[in-house]
Amino acid sequence: MELRSVHERLRKALSVTQEALASGEPPGGSATRDLLLFCHGFCAALTGHHEGEDRELFPAIAAAHPELRDTLRKLEQDHSMIGHLIGGLQAAVDSAASPDELSRHLEGIAAIMESHFRFEERQLLSVLETLELDADPGRVLGPL
Repeated sequence: MELRSVHERLRKALSVTQEALASGEPPGGSATRDLLLFCHGFCAALTGHHEGEDRELFPAIAAAHPELRDTLRKLEQDHSMIGHLIGGLQAAVDSAASPDELSRHLEGIAAIMESHFRFEERQLLSVLETLELDADPGRVLGPL
């Protein structure tokens, strides 16, 4: 599994989105269009990653490692919280919120996302090395 590399790409997508916001170009300029593009792209990628884990990966881990079910539930709760935060960011983008407000949304997502990724990697990387999963990695982890 390429969990770490997917997490790195999502971290980079968040960073690019934050850089677009920090560029400071007035509303309506290319930085604003970039921000819209990056926000929607980042949100779609992160959501797709979590949906794939919930749909494909976590059930396979639970079947092979029932002792991890509580950990998987915690990760799924994180996915739900991150999904809620992404919804707030998307609503803020759609309503042309101020750069400060958008920045606060991104900072909240970044904090939870990073904590989630670190916990997930600590708990699951060794399991993923031996997990036999007959599924397309792109379907399980999001686009690679």
